[in-house]
Amino acid sequence: MAVKESADLLRLLAQPKTRAKAFSEVVLLYQERLYWHIRKMVLSHDDAHDVLQNTFMKAWRGLDNFRGDAQLSTWLYKIATNETITFLNTLRMHNLTGIDDVESLLADQLKADPYFSGNEAEMKLQEAILSLPEKQRLVFNMKYFDDLKYEEMEKILDTSVGALKASYHHAVKKIEKFLLTEE
Repeated sequence: MAVKESADLLRLLAQPKTRAKAFSEVVLLYQERLYWHIRKMVLSHDDAHDVLQNTFMKAWRGLDNFRGDAQLSTWLYKIATNETITFLNTLRMHNLTGIDDVESLLADQLKADPYFSGNEAEMKLQEAILSLPEKQRLVFNMKYFDDLKYEEMEKILDTSVGALKASYHHAVKKIEKFLLTEE
């Protein structure tokens, strides 16, 4: 990942007296990338902002559990991913009409979102991505937009590199098919 984590920052996070200031730095370092990671799944600016806030609150409360086995960025991505999936599942439960309707709802929200600045091609790409199963959509977004390596994704998603490569490959093929049939 692009941000270089320093041993100093991790040391400051571990000390109660410097934790709050160090965490503020963590937020500044990661908020934009995590926002876009979340936004690619939930599509709405407001929803992405809410999920991002939940992500940082959960990270703050869980700092004592961060053992440093993984990079801080990997840990934050994992929290953000889990919070995003929880949000989408909650949306499905409240919608109660099925998984396809949630994706349609997300697409409609994106079209009405004043923060979406994409052109018609970007909208078609987002609709194609929304047509993917959730896991493939997540893998596609992490690889294509976040430019994460499969090894990083493996730690975040607890899935093998082989399964991730297969998910990405299937996602690309489905997106290509969607875009070709939508012309």
